[in-house]
Amino acid sequence: MAVMHDPFRSSFVALNFDLDNKTFFRTLATNGVGPGVLQKCGSKDIELKLGNRTMLKNVPTGSILHSLSLNSHAKFARSAGLFFQVIQKTPTTCKIRLPSGLIKEISNDSYGTLGSVSNFQHNLISIGKAGRNRWLGIRPSVRGIAMNPVDHPHGGRTNGGKHPVTPWGIPTKGKPTVLKKK
Repeated sequence: MAVMHDPFRSSFVALNFDLDNKTFFRTLATNGVGPGVLQKCGSKDIELKLGNRTMLKNVPTGSILHSLSLNSHAKFARSAGLFFQVIQKTPTTCKIRLPSGLIKEISNDSYGTLGSVSNFQHNLISIGKAGRNRWLGIRPSVRGIAMNPVDHPHGGRTNGGKHPVTPWGIPTKGKPTVLKKK
């Protein structure tokens, strides 16, 4: 296993080698798992250590996991530093607490990876200046009311006074559809 940076993700990516199929594949890196660690994936007889992927019926209540896959692909807890927690288990289902705080009841046959997603300090990055956001492809977001009349239909006033429109004068919330009484 090797840990790599992916510019399109907030977390790191692990390059793994499948010993059975003799192929390389990528997964989300688990926090605390470094290069050279042997990771396992399976439905039974998997030891519970960081980075191993198993069914939720095999993990104890209170476990922290990431990359929850309900059917085929991982859908939940995939961003940097995120995880979900197993709260309650029944013979067929288990309740989990998602990173949003939502409690969801899912099948025990769903897969999850033990541990949290890597790069948990991603939210502490300071952009520093507006130019760095431009490098990332993010354009400035200036309110129309803060502009001059030549720049935006809302501009030139200290208070609103007009219906919200785009910079080209088209109503943002749709055109009026109610007819006035005669």
